[in-house]
Amino acid sequence: MLHVTFVRSVHAHARILGVDTGAATAWPGVVAVATGADADIARYRICARSALPSYVETEQPVFAWPEARFAGEAVAAVVAADRYAAEDAAALVVVDAEPLPAAVDVVGARGGPVVHAGAADNVLLSRRFESGEVEKALAESAVVIERAFRTNRQSAAPLEGRGGVAEWSAGEGKLTLWSGTQVPHLARHGLAEILGLAENRIRVIAPDVGGGFGVKAILYPEDVALCLLAMRLGRAVKWVEQRREGLVAAAHARDHHYAVRAGFDRAGRLLAMDARIACNAGAYSVYPWTAGLEALMAGGLLAGPYKLAHYRCEVAAVATHTTPAGPYRGVARPATTFVMERLLDLGAAALGLDPVEVRRVNLVGPGDLPYTSATRLVHDSPTYPVCFEKVLEAIGYDAFRAAQARARAEGRYLGIGLANYNELTGLGQAASAGPRMPFRTGHEGVTVRMDPSGAVTVLAGVTSQGQGLETTMAQVVASELGAPLDTVTVVLGDTDATPFGLGAFASRQAVIGGGAAIRAGQALREKITRIAAHLLEAAREDLEVADGRVTVKGVPERAVSLAEVARVACLETHRLPTDTEPGLEATRFYDPIRGTFAAGSQAAIVEVDPAIGTVAIRRYVCVEDTGRVINPAIVEGQVQGAIAQGISGALSEHLIYDQAGQLLTGTLMDYALPTAADMPLFELDHIEEPAENLAGVRGVGEGGTLGPAAALANAVADALAPFGIEPNELPLTPARLWDWCAGRRSGTSDLFPP
Repeated sequence: MLHVTFVRSVHAHARILGVDTGAATAWPGVVAVATGADADIARYRICARSALPSYVETEQPVFAWPEARFAGEAVAAVVAADRYAAEDAAALVVVDAEPLPAAVDVVGARGGPVVHAGAADNVLLSRRFESGEVEKALAESAVVIERAFRTNRQSAAPLEGRGGVAEWSAGEGKLTLWSGTQVPHLARHGLAEILGLAENRIRVIAPDVGGGFGVKAILYPEDVALCLLAMRLGRAVKWVEQRREGLVAAAHARDHHYAVRAGFDRAGRLLAMDARIACNAGAYSVYPWTAGLEALMAGGLLAGPYKLAHYRCEVAAVATHTTPAGPYRGVARPATTFVMERLLDLGAAALGLDPVEVRRVNLVGPGDLPYTSATRLVHDSPTYPVCFEKVLEAIGYDAFRAAQARARAEGRYLGIGLANYNELTGLGQAASAGPRMPFRTGHEGVTVRMDPSGAVTVLAGVTSQGQGLETTMAQVVASELGAPLDTVTVVLGDTDATPFGLGAFASRQAVIGGGAAIRAGQALREKITRIAAHLLEAAREDLEVADGRVTVKGVPERAVSLAEVARVACLETHRLPTDTEPGLEATRFYDPIRGTFAAGSQAAIVEVDPAIGTVAIRRYVCVEDTGRVINPAIVEGQVQGAIAQGISGALSEHLIYDQAGQLLTGTLMDYALPTAADMPLFELDHIEEPAENLAGVRGVGEGGTLGPAAALANAVADALAPFGIEPNELPLTPARLWDWCAGRRSGTSDLFPP
């Protein structure tokens, strides 16, 4: 096996005049050096497509040529006998490049240096959401809040970085890619399209994946490069990214700017909202999600779980000379929840109302269902108010106010912050049409097979990122079949073995993959009971299946094991009913058509030290309705992990570029990921309101990330109310909070509104 190292652009924007590979090629152990000028590389391009009329289609080269568009973009690859030789030789590659001006900040990029010739204003996608009479409602409002908000650019930073092994079999004419991808079938489809191969000539295998969070749901140039190098050399090639590569070249997210006007009546009801949102899409439109992913989600879901009749929102996905933006746990909604919840607190303050009461009058409740939002999404959850009231009770909201007053008298600054959110999960074909990609992401397929021993194999198109999906799927199938859990084996992430599926994203695995597993399990159970009825000479309706046995109701001694039924179906077919085919296998697909909303509420109590800007989280409470809970330990782990990511994103994580487009926080010494010691004890509770889908579940993977920035910002604002500080920009680092507090004391800071 050969090893690959990528040579990356040191410039955010540059014209590449040439790449000198002579010294690298001569280095001991080097087998090949490839550049974007090579004929067998240059003709291949990655292109994410959308049918939205405002979308500007752009292409991404495998290696930058003749122009580099972000610092960290791959320019060349060195292939050597081992990683050491590849790294040493890569340092010898000389890239002759002419630096060009760069567009970096999302606010200033429009009208700045052009990233792609097809988008002269650097806007790759724009859309206007509009419902009702916004200006009239604003004019009739008792108070109008007008603010700008900024959210911080982040990296998913999974424990396991990206990587892959590609192998070309000339005899079979077949390409195999082992990859940590979250979307093996979509990756195969994209590779087939790019390379001009039939899909059955490509196999993508996603083994155990050590975290993804969305960043591995993209087909990257490095993936394509590995395949092309394997095809060129006829040998297997391997690449595992370094952590710095992951920070500089894997997709970023959440670099947004919001300018919002929100009107409230005297009772605190939200009457109207007018928003302009700019999302930094980076240098390229990621495959397959397009540059519009974050912008469309932000505009479509800004109102969250709140009623809003009059709504106008203009969104723009803006190209810059920075790392491309892509999906990251919660896609845009941690930012939109932050904006929405800050607006509610600001509205409450302006009206002299309690933030709790403002939320109560605005939440979508059971009596409003089915509630169609201003962006035409249909809410199906009756538990938004239930989650909220449970959080208020758990956090002791009324008692806290008394404790807060006592602390202030002692010179301590305590604050409480609230956040309500919803998560659109398990998107079916109708709900996944927003980006107008050339495919819908609404279905999944599952095959359930019982072998002659009675053991069960589940082959599913969905994939796991390390969150225990194999266990969940095994539980679902075991329950449907009445088989012992330890007899069920689950196979995921192999395009040659599993039915077609879309993969792991958008909190869809249990909703859609689980639904497909239920359907396949039910189909197999039907055949099992038909065979068992024949063997037991009983009516099918008189049978029950449990603990690996089929028994006659009320006569437990009249029974046959699942293993015996399987043996008859596979090996003793002469004992089958005359109208029954041999074998025990069923493949079924499931599409819920629409998605389902999960509900959640979070509350944080913090203590802020204005002298040094630190935020200490004293308590953190979360209540979520994720529908039917299949595996409590997995659900609990998902919620805890999501909240932890959300807290870190709110307080410390920040990818910062300088004006030249150089990433200043490109190592883990600079990009502040959390440790366990940074996290408070989470106080969690769950509501199980079944969803209207086969499994009765609502997604759980992302919801926890949505509330922390909002809850913590509101808590900090509450704690620092004596200073009149509005934390409308993330992250809430000690340096930023200290500056705000110091500026308020001296009257010199311009980082908060007067």
